[in-house]
This record gives sequence, C-alpha cells and structure tokens, in this order.
Amino acid sequence: MPARYQLKVVTEFASAHTLRDYPGACSRMHGHNWKVELEAVASQLDEVGMGIDFKAMKQAANAVGDELDHRYLNDLEPFKEINPTAENIAAYMYREISARLNSNTIKVTALTLWETERACVRYSEENE
Repeated sequence: MPARYQLKVVTEFASAHTLRDYPGACSRMHGHNWKVELEAVASQLDEVGMGIDFKAMKQAANAVGDELDHRYLNDLEPFKEINPTAENIAAYMYREISARLNSNTIKVTALTLWETERACVRYSEENE
C-alpha cells in the first residue's frame, strides 16, 4: 500500500458579500469572518521527513485569502458573474490553492470554508 500523509492547516480572512436573488436578509450586504481549513495529501516525505511544510500550505492559503480579505466579494472576479456563496468561494479557493501547491507528491484534497461557527461547506474534486 502506498504512503499517504493527510495534512491540514487552518487560516482565516474577513470579507463582505451580497447574495444576488436570495429571498432573505443575505440579499443585503453583510460580512463574515471566514475560517479556512485546507487539506492535502502527500505521497512521500522529503529529506527532512515532511510531506509538505505546514508553512507552505499556510502561505498558499493566506495568499489566496489575502486577495479576498477585507474586500466586497461581489466586486471581484469571478464573483461578478457567480454569486459569492460559501460554496462558490470554497471552490474558487480550492482551485487557486491547488494551482499553487499540487505537484507529483502533493495534492490538495479538500477545502472547508466556515461562514459561521456553526455553518460550513467542504469542497473537493475527488471521490472519497
């Protein structure tokens, strides 16, 4: 059986959004302190004994989060066309971070985005 190291880091950012065509209060501008859980799998360890440095994972997650931090998401691409729902934000972040981290030995497997302490979405593009 091949090696499989599951890694996770947690970061956060704050932003505001408006949900277009939503039949409720979320159709008005409001903000969230989003918590991001990034998960990746490493298939081997480097010479230090790490699959990937947690610092590298945090840097990638923070770089994408910084693009969204303290911004009105509806003004940003791609959210000018699609609603900045938690689901769409999670998918966007997953793809952007994957493009920065994925390699022959590292694969981003999931991103969980917490909108509140009691509500989150977990996005992945793999069968689990």
